Amino acid sequence: MVTQRKPKPSKYLTIPTRPVQVDRDRSVAGLLEKMEGTGFGGRQLAESHRIWLDMLGDNTTIMMAASGALIPAGMRRLLAYVVKNRFVDVLVLSGSVIFHDLHETLGRHHFQAHPNMTDAELEASHINRMWDLLASEEEYHEAEEWVGGFASQLDQSRPYSTREFLHLLGRELAEIASEDGVMTAAYKSRVPVFCPGITDSGIAVGIAGSRFEKKNNFQFDNVQDVLDMAQIAIRARVSGVINIGGGITKSFLRQTEMSAHIFKQQVHGHKYAIQFSADAPHPGGRSTAVAFDESLVYGKLGRGALTSFVNCDATIALPIVITALSQTAAKYMKGRRRPNFTFAGKDLIIDVP
Repeated sequence: MVTQRKPKPSKYLTIPTRPVQVDRDRSVAGLLEKMEGTGFGGRQLAESHRIWLDMLGDNTTIMMAASGALIPAGMRRLLAYVVKNRFVDVLVLSGSVIFHDLHETLGRHHFQAHPNMTDAELEASHINRMWDLLASEEEYHEAEEWVGGFASQLDQSRPYSTREFLHLLGRELAEIASEDGVMTAAYKSRVPVFCPGITDSGIAVGIAGSRFEKKNNFQFDNVQDVLDMAQIAIRARVSGVINIGGGITKSFLRQTEMSAHIFKQQVHGHKYAIQFSADAPHPGGRSTAVAFDESLVYGKLGRGALTSFVNCDATIALPIVITALSQTAAKYMKGRRRPNFTFAGKDLIIDVP
């Protein structure tokens, strides 16, 4: 019988934690740098910032998926900022994110609720409630009607991918917007936007209302979105994903690596992955992709992928990380060779330098 040698403790006990010291002159980025020497959520938050910088410096095609009530919660300017500055290259958004962004681009607002407000009185006043946030039901209906009118102006003889539709929607909004939101920033920065669950939103409700009034026969072609995303995955020399929340946007983004076989090509998995979510962290969700199960959290990852699972409400994590990026990303952006997209009607032309 062969006796196995026990590994020495020194093999593992190599990097001591570094207690955070108060420094009143530190920037947000400086604080995150200190937090890299901590543990638990603090370390993961700091690592997400570091990994995002690594992606920018590695000429990575960065795909971001986002869902939930991020816009009503005040994340609109932050998301528009990362798009305008091309800290991301592809967006996969839920219908609610797009509709709420549209609502605010049209000059409307979301409001804070108070615990004393009851659902009954809000319903009687035609107010929509999302946790501790409010919106005017009448103004939401106006936004739905605006979308229905916009769809009626498009070619009714053919279907549109959500990517093409949302590019045109961003162009239309850019003509009237007093301040850039997510969709107008994406249009101006030539960032493609996909919405796999667009029927679960006020966007589809507005188009349906217009069809009911016999003003349009507009239809979506979601299969073309799958082909477009697969081609982006194939063309990317290095890819990374950022998931904000979960649901269908995260699933659609995860699917991109696995759909490359359509084109008889193989991809090597994402090199980087970040997730901001308040869901319980998945077992094995650590800073290196050593566990098979981690592919279930982030999508299809490559060997040795750098990952960070930030178990934190996105409305806490995003202001911190994006503010830090505004202080640190400039030097990484100078030499960045990002993917370029040309929107030629229904075709998406992808150029990765």
